Amino acid sequence: MKRVKRKETIQCLTLKEDENDPFSIIPLDLIVEILLKVPTKSVAGLVFVSKKWLSIISGKYFISQYLQARSPPRLLFTVFSSGMTVQFLHSCSQVDPSSDSHRVNITPEKKEKKNHVHAFSPPIRGLICRQMDSRVMIGNPTTGQVVTLPRLKTRRRGVLSFFGYDPVNDAYKVLCLTVLRGRQERESQVVAKDHQVYTLGVAQQKWRMVECKHPHLPPTPSYLTNKGICLNGVLYYYAWIKNEGALISFDLISEEFNVVKLPEDIHCLVNYTGKVATTRWPTGNYTEVHLWVLEDASKQEWSKVSICVPFLRELAGKNHGFRFRGTVSTGELIFSPFSSQNKAPFFFISYNLKENKAQKVVVREFGSLSYYMEVYFDHVESPMFCQI
Repeated sequence: MKRVKRKETIQCLTLKEDENDPFSIIPLDLIVEILLKVPTKSVAGLVFVSKKWLSIISGKYFISQYLQARSPPRLLFTVFSSGMTVQFLHSCSQVDPSSDSHRVNITPEKKEKKNHVHAFSPPIRGLICRQMDSRVMIGNPTTGQVVTLPRLKTRRRGVLSFFGYDPVNDAYKVLCLTVLRGRQERESQVVAKDHQVYTLGVAQQKWRMVECKHPHLPPTPSYLTNKGICLNGVLYYYAWIKNEGALISFDLISEEFNVVKLPEDIHCLVNYTGKVATTRWPTGNYTEVHLWVLEDASKQEWSKVSICVPFLRELAGKNHGFRFRGTVSTGELIFSPFSSQNKAPFFFISYNLKENKAQKVVVREFGSLSYYMEVYFDHVESPMFCQI
């Protein structure tokens, strides 16, 4: 069978071949083809094979191809024991949580705080962002690599960070705002300042100040307020503007802020079929979910969606309050418990809207550990090396 030539894009990955490199005789397209079939955790170790392999594996083209070729959806858990002495990231198959699990331990800080449980941003293309007070770190749960970004340009100690991906420039970016610590309340007259952006992997990169023409104040992250959502190159997060709730959008390509007026003052943001939506926590009646879906941000257009989930209360049990987590890549609607601290196995409810079927998925990986936990859906494993 005649081998089809790869696009010229691959050629940009080559370094000047080392004469002593025994792998230099292998055609580049064949190396890429082989690497795309290697399990993610094993790819990272292959960078030591040769300079050529290092160039290929660390290149943006290969990472993009790898994520497309080998990206079955996974669950990613950030887990903290009740005393904060045990911390780890745990990932497993989203379809069958009992299979293909992977754990990375986190070294606890000397003065660990409980609000550090909510210091993670949702994972983006295999990477995750964690904020520890005024420090911001980027990590790869698959390889275990963590890098700390340079210090922010600010005298304030209160910092909020958001993590996103610019698909046009193939760039991971962190947006940071500074606030007066202890003043993040709806009635406060204080607003966020020092809006700064950091682009991962750019040579001699520093924090860059960006202009924000819309004074606003995001609330302190907790299990009630997530750390934003990144969809199609835009970061969305809830904030207060003059005592009223609003949806803030930050375009990661143009690096411009905009404000979208909310149809109702609801702070919970979810991904609903690829669009940002707001929803209240289910109360009393556990079978219905009501959403406001943003159809057009420029026109400030929203649509209302109501969904009835059969057998949700029977599957979840009477003692569990639930929150709607949005839709995943396979189209199912996901519900997870309010409380993340108990000794019972963690579970979530998956609802197939087309087939009108709901099922309970149990994760038994944490034993009888008393823990605080957050779970993220549609995580993917990436061999990418974080470079600052």
